[in-house]
Amino acid sequence: MNKLLIASVVGALSLSGMFAATSALAADATTTTPAKSTTAKKAVAKRPAPARRLIKRKPAAEAKAAAKVDAIPEGATKWSCNEGLAFYLKGDMKRDQIVTVNWAKKDYQLPREATTTGADRFHDAATGMDLVVIPSKAMLFSDKDSSRLADECKTDEMAAAGTPAPTQSNELIKNVK
Repeated sequence: MNKLLIASVVGALSLSGMFAATSALAADATTTTPAKSTTAKKAVAKRPAPARRLIKRKPAAEAKAAAKVDAIPEGATKWSCNEGLAFYLKGDMKRDQIVTVNWAKKDYQLPREATTTGADRFHDAATGMDLVVIPSKAMLFSDKDSSRLADECKTDEMAAAGTPAPTQSNELIKNVK
């Protein structure tokens, strides 16, 4: 909105300046001598052609799309979810305090949050991303619009062998026995 307002003000000023200049030139042309008419021609002289760019710019849409895409982190594990969705998780949920989740071609650094239920929860308040992992599945939430982005997410190992998720609580249970 501000850009539109500024553009209209600049346009109005340049239009009024143009009318003032043409009326001043018309008044000078009727009462001037030939010496003044040459100065008027010099004021209206053409600009030199702009220099050509050696480096071509990318179109703005392609540059924005390229800037938003994060590569899948090396060593990340794919978690396949319902409805053909998937995210990639890098980090060891058994011990790491921050894991990296690649969702919708963007990386999110999610710090661990303490829970009383035994589930592993990684939540970043700044981005609104929330990963909750229980032994049978993982769920990805968004605080921004209070929605569940992905549900019933499992690694290939979990889906094939029926093993539980590699959570911190499962590791603690193994050590107690």
